[in-house]
Amino acid sequence: MQAGLIMLCLAYVLSQFFRAFLGVLTTVLGQDIGATPADLADASGMWFLSFAAMQLPVGWALDKIGPRRTASWLLFLGGAGGAAVFALASNPFHVSMAMFFIGIGCSPVLMASYYIFARQYPVARFATLAALMLGMGSVGNLVASYPTAFAVEHLGWRATLWGLALASWLVAAGIFLTVQDPAAPEGDHKGSVLDLLKMPVLWAIFPLMFVCYAPSGALRGLWIGPYLSDVYGLDTGEIGLAALVMGIAMVAGTFVYGPLDRMFGSRKWVIFGGNALAVLALGALIAVDGAAVWIPVVVLALVGFLGGSFPVIIAHGRAFVPPHLVGRGVTLLNFFGIGGVGIMQFVSGRIHADLSMGADPAAPYLAIFGFFALALLLGCVIYLFSRDSME
Repeated sequence: MQAGLIMLCLAYVLSQFFRAFLGVLTTVLGQDIGATPADLADASGMWFLSFAAMQLPVGWALDKIGPRRTASWLLFLGGAGGAAVFALASNPFHVSMAMFFIGIGCSPVLMASYYIFARQYPVARFATLAALMLGMGSVGNLVASYPTAFAVEHLGWRATLWGLALASWLVAAGIFLTVQDPAAPEGDHKGSVLDLLKMPVLWAIFPLMFVCYAPSGALRGLWIGPYLSDVYGLDTGEIGLAALVMGIAMVAGTFVYGPLDRMFGSRKWVIFGGNALAVLALGALIAVDGAAVWIPVVVLALVGFLGGSFPVIIAHGRAFVPPHLVGRGVTLLNFFGIGGVGIMQFVSGRIHADLSMGADPAAPYLAIFGFFALALLLGCVIYLFSRDSME
């Protein structure tokens, strides 16, 4: 199982990479196939929405056929196939279609590992293990920054995508060969995702799950590139370095959040405190408009660091899910988290398109930052009504 978890971690590296690399490709895709920032926002949103839409069938598949076949088959068909479509793209629609397929391919890999953690490890360790997997997999976020910019500048973006298609195929094969499905729970248990949706305790958690990852995921996944290019005139390599800084902060934040619930004896207040600070960081990102470029880069890194509560929120919700519905429980929570990024990415694309014709190049980006801040604030307010749990 250790070898299987390593392969799932490598698959999650690819998943993190694919959700974050469009920001680095902003300039070259604009030059080669005429893709605008709004086009890439749509493509990024397609990744998140297809990923989210797959969470419910993935949850069923994890409970019914196990993580080995679920993760390997989807990564092979969607991940490798989607990367190949991207490599052949000749217009922005092809990029959106490719990202849709890639989102399907990446959809089961993190939840497959979370399913194994939930079924084979003590409940109290779930948040730490989940954060560890998320943090280690976030190396993909780092590779999607300067290393990708370097590869694109020296090999071209098409060759880079063909390499990613091959990597996805190899990792999918590794998952199929090494992952072992946990034993089915004892007894004849029946239930569905509808049983989970009938639990009021989860509905105070879902809204924050919907908005918590969107600011860091959307900014790192796309908007950091157009923002630093349009407002500060940075080139692809310089954007890659800035994205690397934010990516490192996101990895660090994930590792820091992981053990905090056990240190403070509370999941609720760790989650609320971190996200409340993230609202303030997004406000600071608006306030530093016009400052030297290193200042917004540092604040973007702070947003990324504070946005690492994702696995702890999943642990909070998972504590209320019965054992025979673990697969559907963690994927339902992930559905809200990833779906939120997809929907908010589409909205942010419309905001940029509506305001990008003005005289101030910073205006659309300040509006996007404000949109994310207000959404996260609303999620925090609703989350105050949630019930704490350390089970």
